[in-house]
Amino acid sequence: MLSKIIGKICTAILDTLVKGISKLGVGPNLLTFFGFLITILSAFYLAQGNFFYAGIVIIFSGIFDMLDGRLARITNNVTRFGAFFDSVLDRYSDMILFLALMIYYIKNQQMIYVLLSGIVMIGAIMTSYTRARAESLVPTCKVGFLERPERLVLLIIGTIFGRMAAVLWVMAVLSNLTVVHRILHTWKESSKNNNP
Repeated sequence: MLSKIIGKICTAILDTLVKGISKLGVGPNLLTFFGFLITILSAFYLAQGNFFYAGIVIIFSGIFDMLDGRLARITNNVTRFGAFFDSVLDRYSDMILFLALMIYYIKNQQMIYVLLSGIVMIGAIMTSYTRARAESLVPTCKVGFLERPERLVLLIIGTIFGRMAAVLWVMAVLSNLTVVHRILHTWKESSKNNNP
């Protein structure tokens, strides 16, 4: 009950923001690009070790990530290029954030976390890639737990509450388990198509 109320309030706030933005004549692709620029700022804070500020900025970039799709739908401006552009900048955003973490851990000579950040970055990219590649072979591949929204929530928790190390371990395991899950799902689904 409470979650439905919170969901309705958040939806109303987002819709109000989107209507205001649409009146300014800002297109969804421009909104996507602004969100990407904000992500670069959060990466700067991560690389400097200012995790709390990085978390706050990640929240703002996440808001832009939610707004661009809603803006496209409300303004009847949904395009294939827009979906492609959003996906490409999401991948760049993922890599920039984890690269920034690697820079921070290199400066602090914490090599285990440099490696862990790299593993998380690989898992993040492969989570997206396996779904895209799988869906060229099978109807859908939405299995697995750790997609981009969950990664952003974990990053926000890790940065704001000072639990980045623990969050990296969770993401390293769950993102790569998601990849394995998608491989198995695609194998199973494609095997059905091969066996009449």
